[in-house]
Amino acid sequence: MAVFAATRWPGLLPQNFSAAYAIAFCAGVYFPRRLAWWLPLVTLFATDVLINCYYLLAHDIDSFKPAQLVNYLVYGLIILLGTKLGPKAAWFKLLAGGILGAVMFYLITNTASWFFNPFHNPEYTKTLGGWIIALTKGTAGWPQTWEFFRNTLLSGGLFTGLFVGAMKLSEHLESAQEREPEQGPEAETGKGATEESSA
Repeated sequence: MAVFAATRWPGLLPQNFSAAYAIAFCAGVYFPRRLAWWLPLVTLFATDVLINCYYLLAHDIDSFKPAQLVNYLVYGLIILLGTKLGPKAAWFKLLAGGILGAVMFYLITNTASWFFNPFHNPEYTKTLGGWIIALTKGTAGWPQTWEFFRNTLLSGGLFTGLFVGAMKLSEHLESAQEREPEQGPEAETGKGATEESSA
């Protein structure tokens, strides 16, 4: 979680290329129930506060907006999705769940940005056209939101695939070790006794 928190610092990864969606989803899949909720959400909240302070002090951008609370609602939905699938699900199913969580985050948060319009973007008119602009083009002076969507999908799939793959591999290795017969002194003694009796 500490490494994940460090990767959220602005500029370390491309915009919207984040492990946050995979962390929230995999926390729901693998963490104990209480830990699955408070650890990722507290980490996300703490890093958001630091990032917002950075933008306020370094770029004079006030990002402390009530609409940002929608993000935590969506993270909660992603965690819930992970708890519904569980660790016994197949790798492809969990990968699809992580990608679905990333898509949910993009659609819901961009819709909230269009609806609440916390930065008063003139393009975000309360019309179908304004909503489509919020989901595709975005506001002037920033990369188009479809590029954010591409990065959201790529990072959601990549990090979920890596995290789930690592867990599946470790489970496989542990089960293989459990199946190996013990080769201790007692086993060697039994083997010798069998050979003597057959002679």
